[in-house]
Amino acid sequence: MQIKFLGTGGAFDVDYLNSAALLELKEKTFLIDCGYTVYPTLVKKNLINKVEYILLTHLHNDHCGSLASLLLHKSIIEKTDRPVLLYTSEQFRMQIYDFLEIQLKDPDKYVEFVPLEQFEAIRCIDTFGQHVENFQTYAYIFEDDYRVVYSGDLGKPDSLFEKLEKLPHMPTCIFHDVTFDAENTGHTYYKKLLPYLNGYDMFGYHCDPTKTPEDCPVRLVFYQKELMA
Repeated sequence: MQIKFLGTGGAFDVDYLNSAALLELKEKTFLIDCGYTVYPTLVKKNLINKVEYILLTHLHNDHCGSLASLLLHKSIIEKTDRPVLLYTSEQFRMQIYDFLEIQLKDPDKYVEFVPLEQFEAIRCIDTFGQHVENFQTYAYIFEDDYRVVYSGDLGKPDSLFEKLEKLPHMPTCIFHDVTFDAENTGHTYYKKLLPYLNGYDMFGYHCDPTKTPEDCPVRLVFYQKELMA
């Protein structure tokens, strides 16, 4: 299993691009999120042909804003088979469908919707309301010889780690969104991650790395060149 980030910034950190990643698992490549900078980044880095499967953490613009462009490119430019979009619930599938229908008219022409439960190596954690009140978000867990966790946007990390602690022991690497602003309740303030640093490999993303406080022990994806696409 290998993960490479296409960007590590938050919604307004345009210099660091939208947080998104390509993850290779069991000879398949998954794109995690497709914000407004992701499609041009995939084209620029000549990686768009690798996208086979798509996972969305939620439907904010910095996580899905260029999804329609990606799907059109796969169909019109590459002329390849439709990529597969893995959905976590029927309600979430309908929300994604409605979002794409505005831009594509017939989403089924460009993407195949498949329930996530068909992939035993991937599971989701429902984090409804923990990023924005009454808004659907998901975290994802990928398992092979070790475990990779991708938080999505999450204001409170406790529920995620409570679920992780109930899983069978396995070497685990966690990629968690962070904020350095204690008043930003939509993302996890870095100090809230301190109790969980022992026992996990952990990296922060979805932030402006130049604003990192001197006392922040969470390593940032941006500075780990081996994690960048």
